[in-house]
Amino acid sequence: MTAKILIVTGDAAESLEVLYPYQRLREEGYDVHIAAPARKKLRFVVHDFEPGFDTYTEKPGYTWPADLAFAEVDPGQYAALVIPGGRAPEYLRNDPELRKILKSFFDSDKPVAQICHGPLLTAAIDSRRVTAYPALELDMQAAGATFQDAEAVVDGTLVSARAWPDHSRWMREFLTVLRAKAPVT
Repeated sequence: MTAKILIVTGDAAESLEVLYPYQRLREEGYDVHIAAPARKKLRFVVHDFEPGFDTYTEKPGYTWPADLAFAEVDPGQYAALVIPGGRAPEYLRNDPELRKILKSFFDSDKPVAQICHGPLLTAAIDSRRVTAYPALELDMQAAGATFQDAEAVVDGTLVSARAWPDHSRWMREFLTVLRAKAPVT
């Protein structure tokens, strides 16, 4: 049976941070499902870095259907979890169903990949050594995590990255952890 991977996200997630791991993990042979607060067409955004701006800019991105609502997710059916960034984690961290899902993955020591603002979701569940979008350094420290400004940070089964420019290193490190814990059969 093919191992299943869960991506948890919502509206205003960064398009590249959802779709790159979605396609890359499918390419590896994993069955990938996207869960959100409700089954619906999600509206992603594109964050870009432009000269003259002190921070990233945001533009409308792709749309994509959610396969499941958080309330429908059985974490025991999934080998690993991916948490994209964008603005979605800012409001998703308040969802009690999602917090149950996250806790289940950490309690079971399953592989978790998070990027950009994704660590806002896991900070309330588990504090480890992480990276995130650099503006979140103080948030991560306040949550008890050790922040490291690097392309990818691996702490046990948790793999973090700063933002979509770090995709290659992030997925390479996550796939190393994933293949050891949940190889494609």
